[in-house]
Amino acid sequence: MRPRVLLFRLVPLLGAMCLALPALAAPGRYRLLPGPTSGTYRIDPQHTEVLFTIGHVGIANFTGRFDSVRGTYTLDHRDPARDRARIVIRAASIDTGYAPRDAILRSHLFFDTAHDPLIRFVSTGYRPLTRFTGLLSGRLTLHGVTRTIVFRVRRVGAGAVPHLPKPWGGYLSGFVATTRLKRSWFGIDAFLPEGLSNTVLVVVNVEGVKIGPP
Repeated sequence: MRPRVLLFRLVPLLGAMCLALPALAAPGRYRLLPGPTSGTYRIDPQHTEVLFTIGHVGIANFTGRFDSVRGTYTLDHRDPARDRARIVIRAASIDTGYAPRDAILRSHLFFDTAHDPLIRFVSTGYRPLTRFTGLLSGRLTLHGVTRTIVFRVRRVGAGAVPHLPKPWGGYLSGFVATTRLKRSWFGIDAFLPEGLSNTVLVVVNVEGVKIGPP
């Protein structure tokens, strides 16, 4: 293609891009949807993440994640006692951005994924604190040990999003849940106490697609 012809084709394209940039950057266009949340939702694994942060040698923190998350949750704003959640994580999907470290974390020293491949959370109760926050109690099974833990949950947004292509579009809701736990509760005590911290911060960002009523 001759340079002049290529230039004539690029100029309109670049002009359209420049015109679009102000619209994308315009303030006030992004907002959290304020719709009701009651219903049963299937977790969207492409927009859900489970993050953990742990202290390293008393110097700094580092964060990893699990890439395989699935489950459902049900919400009833008229009767929060009926709220429930079930989440299953494939332990071998752990990812800290460094393959040799991930291999150690999958080994018998930590998650022992060959013998305990799944991490499960099954809720046992929800207590609202404010309109959009509450405490979600449940049984966490990790490394073959089951313990009761409590997540602090905050609603982010909810509403119909019809313009997204399947399987993401529909009526959606989103939440962030946080908790702190001791890994020694679950028999994971490698490199304690000086190598890695015992306390682990867990942050779960959840987005779900509505599949039915409460």
